[in-house]
Amino acid sequence: MIRFFIALSLFAYSLIGQNIKVSATLDSNSIRIGEQTQIHLSIHYRADNGKISIRWPQVKDTLISKIEVVNSSKVDTTIPDKSEPLNFVQTQSFTITSFDSGFYALPPFKFIINGDTSHPYETEAMLFHVNNVQIDTTQAIKDIKPPLNEPFSWKELIPYAYWTLGVVAAILAIYFIVKKLTKEKPKVIVEDKPKIPPHVLALEELEKLRKENLWQEGKAKLYHSRVTDILRYYIEGRFKIQAMEQTSDEIMSAFKSVVIDAESKARLKQIFLLSDLVKFAKEEPLPNENEMSLVNAVDFVKGTMREEEEVKDKAEQNSNK
Repeated sequence: MIRFFIALSLFAYSLIGQNIKVSATLDSNSIRIGEQTQIHLSIHYRADNGKISIRWPQVKDTLISKIEVVNSSKVDTTIPDKSEPLNFVQTQSFTITSFDSGFYALPPFKFIINGDTSHPYETEAMLFHVNNVQIDTTQAIKDIKPPLNEPFSWKELIPYAYWTLGVVAAILAIYFIVKKLTKEKPKVIVEDKPKIPPHVLALEELEKLRKENLWQEGKAKLYHSRVTDILRYYIEGRFKIQAMEQTSDEIMSAFKSVVIDAESKARLKQIFLLSDLVKFAKEEPLPNENEMSLVNAVDFVKGTMREEEEVKDKAEQNSNK
């Protein structure tokens, strides 16, 4: 029984073998150095027993030493005879070249059918010849063709003329733009307005604050903040102390190195102390305390303004009488 199955399998393999034919052909088996030719691989088979698995030869960048593969095509499947739909032909082409002369034996290409590596189908080996380029050394070296004489035409200069005009126009445009931008503009004379002395601004702002009646309307915190802000601005202008950025204690410490009378220092301390209590301790000052802060602020400004400004103010008052 075992012998029967072996004989049957060998018979089936022989039938498959009879239905498969592989081949390899060259377009030309002789080329000159650097020229190209093609190898065409093909396999003919029948698919009576179903689809056949075919593993094509693995062709890399070179077939053999000095024979290079330039490119390869995809595998193409055709049915040469429509009356035989089970008869198939598959083809693939490779472009080869060589840059070394000589005779080369191209080995067979192996096809593996249905994974049977022990019985590959091989094409026949081929002989390939690469020829040297024959050079006649007895002849002088010269061009293949002599130079052609072309008649001159003014139309050939038209594009260059357009380009030249365009470049000139661009240069002129840049010149006028730069000239216009760099042209010296007439200087605008701005008359300096007379600077208002710090004590004048402070006294004006304190008078405005008095007329607003803020603490009378229950806005004691805003009222005392306004008083201290006016004094801070005055102190910066009069004594060059960065009062707007300092706390009350820091301002009072700064006045240790500033020569003013003790009474003015006491007035300033009363103003800052009451303001801090209202803003941070939420103290509700009495009406006379609110009035005292404004009066002390006015007296502090008048008592610390520069002597020359004080003389000027008195002169203006006398002139108005």
